[in-house]
Amino acid sequence: MSHDHQYPPLSPWSTGLAGRCPRCGDGKLFKGFIALAEKCEVCGLDLKFADSGDGPAIFVMLIAGFLIVGAALWLEVSYEPAIWVYVAVLLPLTLIVCLGMLRPLKGVLVALQYANKAEQGRLGS
Repeated sequence: MSHDHQYPPLSPWSTGLAGRCPRCGDGKLFKGFIALAEKCEVCGLDLKFADSGDGPAIFVMLIAGFLIVGAALWLEVSYEPAIWVYVAVLLPLTLIVCLGMLRPLKGVLVALQYANKAEQGRLGS
């Protein structure tokens, strides 16, 4: 049952970052922190097509690694602090950056899958 023609195309960036349904833009994409809802409660879009896999985690690791290592290098060069300062400053920063980026990036990747009609590759036939 496809009713895509009734909905105007929405930006995968705005719907994904907001954690909203990629088809209607109103329903919630997530039922937990990063667990996807089974379907949109507004338009009924079945979200079982969405499989972002490890994509969000890879992007988070690359971006957060760049930021956290850069912050650690800046901290070392500027202040040369004791080891406990790194733990006290960089551990919470790492958690905030990683957890803060994971859900929005997963939402964007799911919305991009919907917008581009991406699905599993098939051989033959």
